[in-house]
Amino acid sequence: MALSEQELVRRNSLNELRKLGIDPYPAEGYKVNVTAREIKEKYPQDNSLFQEVSIAGRIMSRRIMGAASFAEMKDPTSRIQLYFKRDDVCPDEDKTMYNIVFKRLLDIGDFIGVKGYVFITQMGEISIHVTSYQLLSKALRPLPVVKEKDDKTFDAFTDPETRYRQRYVDLIVNDPVREIFIKRTKIINSMRSFLNDHGYLEVETPILQAIPGGASARPFVTHHNALDIPMYLRVANELYLKRLIVGGFEGVYEFAKDFRNEGMDRTHNPEFTQMEIYVAYKDYNWMMDFTESMLEKIAIDVQGKTDIVFGENNISFKAPFNRVPILQAIQDHTGHDLSGKSVEEIFNIAKSLSLDVDDSMGKGKLIDEIFGEKCEHNYIQPTFITDYPVEMSPLCKRHRENPDLTERFELMVNGKELANAYSELNDPIDQLERFEEQAHLAEKGDDEAMWIDMDFVRSLEYGMPPTSGMGIGIDRLVMFMTNNASIQEVLFFPQMKPEPKKEVSKVEDFVAIGVPQDWAQHVMNAGYSTVGGLKEQKASKVHQILNGFRKKNKLDLPAIKIEEVEAWIG
Repeated sequence: MALSEQELVRRNSLNELRKLGIDPYPAEGYKVNVTAREIKEKYPQDNSLFQEVSIAGRIMSRRIMGAASFAEMKDPTSRIQLYFKRDDVCPDEDKTMYNIVFKRLLDIGDFIGVKGYVFITQMGEISIHVTSYQLLSKALRPLPVVKEKDDKTFDAFTDPETRYRQRYVDLIVNDPVREIFIKRTKIINSMRSFLNDHGYLEVETPILQAIPGGASARPFVTHHNALDIPMYLRVANELYLKRLIVGGFEGVYEFAKDFRNEGMDRTHNPEFTQMEIYVAYKDYNWMMDFTESMLEKIAIDVQGKTDIVFGENNISFKAPFNRVPILQAIQDHTGHDLSGKSVEEIFNIAKSLSLDVDDSMGKGKLIDEIFGEKCEHNYIQPTFITDYPVEMSPLCKRHRENPDLTERFELMVNGKELANAYSELNDPIDQLERFEEQAHLAEKGDDEAMWIDMDFVRSLEYGMPPTSGMGIGIDRLVMFMTNNASIQEVLFFPQMKPEPKKEVSKVEDFVAIGVPQDWAQHVMNAGYSTVGGLKEQKASKVHQILNGFRKKNKLDLPAIKIEEVEAWIG
């Protein structure tokens, strides 16, 4: 592994610390009695507080000024300034901990623990006057340099791909990113509190499933070695939760990781978090009331109000939400009434609307495509789209007034689906027929058609009470509540392609082009990790950098001549 010059310097500092008898990675814990936020919030009101503080965190900046210096520490709550005075840190004759360790061997990014007392500097900044400190962890890679001036950020760690791959660095240097994930936890806690307060039971169901049921989606496939059968990561947990309703629970819910082996974009990730809830003796009308009440509470708990800003839109989660039947929505936005239309007629309408459809699509998928492309984006304020055709909802109860429709709603917010809910189908004969219709679609080439789950049908034959179920996308809800248009921003570690392997040459590769054996490793350490990269440089620049590296690192080697470098580069 080729190391940068800064990485080499840090490793040299690591060795120097060990020579001084300082363990750069001590095993014992460090007792903390205060946080940076507590100091900032409470000290100005009572200057007698915090006269014996013990705090730990990461060094984010340093200003070395002779016998006294400043540093900024970041702990999990905030940042705070540290003041180091040589004779206070080192009251005895030995000044090593200040002159050598603090000034030369510590770096930005290192974790330290400090003891001291709080005071206010002449510039009016709350600070900790350090009386002793301990190195807790030595950082061997430098942090990206982030500069702020006049409330503007410069040279920030901003490249999205690098931020998502190295989220740990993103969290260190970009404080607003931390707030997104703190808010995510608050959203989940608020939702869990709402569900618990209604007396519903949080449960866990299998992630590995023999039949990937509960949604029309392409699953991830794996193999169970002990049972010697194919297994699937769940696309939904619906069928297992309904089995629990059959088993006698009144209301159950689960925060579930689901997996769908489909496309990735700014609003979809193959692994996502969903909360699903099923409540006996309820229908979809009750679930609409329940859902809007829950979302109103979450907005107030997290934002302090029901209105949020998302992009250019102001969105209100104040109940009640509008309710629009899906066929009415399609007629409103396309002019086409699809009621009673055949598959062929709807296919022709879709083609006339310039939609990308094919012969494998049944009536449900065609209607879904029309609504998704022509209607969905119009619903900015929370709106329940209701009463979907039977073909779109193989697990949903038929509408009590129109058997061609189902008692289903999808909640649209800012033009995207946020929740999906049914009056659940509990007729086992009807359910089996719906599954068989899905099987016919699979035979026609629909790789997202739902599988027949005979055990689930068997469970319904034992009797399931009238039930309403709802699933809500947690990732998308967090996007709305944190004003983020990309799902990757609200996932700690979104899926990404593997990093391309960097070409790294070996010592012998440099020797082969004429670099002396004694110099080959130093050439790599100076930043030329590949022969190809070296050959692309100007000989005069390489000559200057290598001899500067020789001088800085006090190498016991003769200086490189420009003619030698020219011969290597060719």
